[in-house]
Amino acid sequence: MPGLVVFGRRWAIGSDDFVLPGAFELSVRLVWWIGILVLYTVHKGQFNCPGGGLLHSYLLVLILLLASIICVLSALVYISMQGTISNPGPRKSLPKVLYTRLLLYFPEFIWAVLGAVWVSDSSVHCEKTVINVIIGTVIASWVIIIFTIIGVLIVFDPLGGKKTLSLTDCVSRNLESSQSGQLLYNVKSSATRVWEKRIRLLCCCIVQDDDNRVAFTSIAELFRTYFSDTDLVPSDIAAGLILLHQEQDKMESCPKEPEEVLCHSPSSLVTDDLDVELENAAHYMLFAAAAYGWPYYIYTNPFTALCKLKGDCCGNRPTDSDTTGSDRHNFHFGSILNITGLQYRDFIHISFHNKIYEIPFFVALDHKKEAIVVAVRGTLSFEDILTDLSADCEDLTLEDVLENGFVHKGITQAATYIYQKLINDGILNQAFTIAPEYKLVIVGHSLGGGTASILAIMLRNSFPTLKCYAFSPPGGLLSKSLADYTKHFIVSVIVGKDLVARLSMPNMEDLKRRIVRIVANCNRPKYQILLRGCWYEVFGGDPDDFPTELDGRNQEALSQPLLAEESLMVHRSPSYNALEDEPHQNSPPQYPRLYLPGKIIHIVEESSSRRLCSSDIKYTARWSNETVFSSILISPKMITDHMPDVVLKALNSLSQEHGECLSC
Repeated sequence: MPGLVVFGRRWAIGSDDFVLPGAFELSVRLVWWIGILVLYTVHKGQFNCPGGGLLHSYLLVLILLLASIICVLSALVYISMQGTISNPGPRKSLPKVLYTRLLLYFPEFIWAVLGAVWVSDSSVHCEKTVINVIIGTVIASWVIIIFTIIGVLIVFDPLGGKKTLSLTDCVSRNLESSQSGQLLYNVKSSATRVWEKRIRLLCCCIVQDDDNRVAFTSIAELFRTYFSDTDLVPSDIAAGLILLHQEQDKMESCPKEPEEVLCHSPSSLVTDDLDVELENAAHYMLFAAAAYGWPYYIYTNPFTALCKLKGDCCGNRPTDSDTTGSDRHNFHFGSILNITGLQYRDFIHISFHNKIYEIPFFVALDHKKEAIVVAVRGTLSFEDILTDLSADCEDLTLEDVLENGFVHKGITQAATYIYQKLINDGILNQAFTIAPEYKLVIVGHSLGGGTASILAIMLRNSFPTLKCYAFSPPGGLLSKSLADYTKHFIVSVIVGKDLVARLSMPNMEDLKRRIVRIVANCNRPKYQILLRGCWYEVFGGDPDDFPTELDGRNQEALSQPLLAEESLMVHRSPSYNALEDEPHQNSPPQYPRLYLPGKIIHIVEESSSRRLCSSDIKYTARWSNETVFSSILISPKMITDHMPDVVLKALNSLSQEHGECLSC
């Protein structure tokens, strides 16, 4: 940080990112050079075979070439080790060394071609060992050249061109002129187009209709805005996450103040219905998990799932009127039957139809709880990811609901699609005709949990007794007024340090500021942070106490950004330069703060005892509030805690523990 500028353009790599790859190549080159040197020494004077003269010259030049590359690599690694992430001054000579290293690729390429020609020459009849070594040398040269080309393509920044660099300087000198305004617009448009191309490339298998094109543009604009005000390269982000994780672990290991413990201790009044809700949540989580169909069933039963699906599903295919969308080989419906334990006659409607803003769901009769269950599937396809990433805010306007407010745009459109299917197609009328005394319960996990929550808000007036269980829903879902309104009929279940439950644009902005702050103020070079961080993540131990510029500063000073941090936040990245006008102090935030829906049950891992082939994890649950999830926590479990099998395991463990307590 900032990104390395060579050949007149900015690249997605820092000047301190050559330590580890350079050291690896250096070790390979050293072994290679020593091997060739030994071969040349041993066979010196024995090059009298046909083609031996050319071989002698080839080895001699190769030894000199490898020695030159080793010297340049040593200088490259040494210079890259100097300074810190936010202090690239000691590394200012690195571009010159890098130019020298790149120039050496030309003779290496020529020599690799000559070696290939010499090996393929049928008139050469030298010792077989020498020929095999030359073949290995040629292969190694081509492998290194190919990997170098791949590396260049990976770190290539489409927006780092010389034109963008000159635009930055021009606009910073004269922001008032109309010409600068046009340049500003061009830079923004270029950044948005690049992100849109990347998204289209990732989603190349999706049909490109109008809805998808609008979503691509909206998501590209979101990414362009988010990455506009910093000059972070990927390794900077990795180092920042490592530092944040260790800082977070140090804070968690500190003893809490008595007042803080009391604040988080649930009272007897709020825990009266916790056990009941946990038992209900464990039951309905089966429906939310079943909505994922065969991928979830095979994931949780890898050895027996396929046999059961092939043997049990062939005779249980629903009629066409009950099902929409494709279910090839009947695997989805068979998996739902096996997971829920329901019979075919218990299903009112099943939809496997999947497009952007249109996600699968099913409606079934749950005779055990006397409920009509609407289960919404979570993220499982590229279309679902696009729905997740359509994170703009929009107004939710409902009749007879005063608590209207902002909601997640993509998830709201998905909920509207299901609402129209349930009401306009008469699916709920059909269900209540069969079981008029049953209650309505809406469930879902992840994207399905967020969609279920907004769907419950839409159906609340028509079905006042409905209940919704949202498992691991996205954090940026409802405005404060709507979140408070849903506390009467929605229960959210969050496990551990689940990332998705804390995922919102304000939280992402906060994470970016935290990364920039801790990276800019760390006094260790990046390679030390990465190496120590990898060791800590894999083998554990005590968090490393990296010295920072923040040490020893008073509270008033901590509220002011340091020069390094300030320059990194104010400095406009040459590649992701939005060149936004500075916002006014009293202007509203760019992203309104959105919250989790309903009352929140937070399940945390209390203790874990690992055995040779299994692990026994003990969980505890408590009522929580939305402010607990106002910051993203860095942890190896931030992804696994979101997975539906982990949520189901935690709920079953708590439900079983409660049952054992009652029996005692």
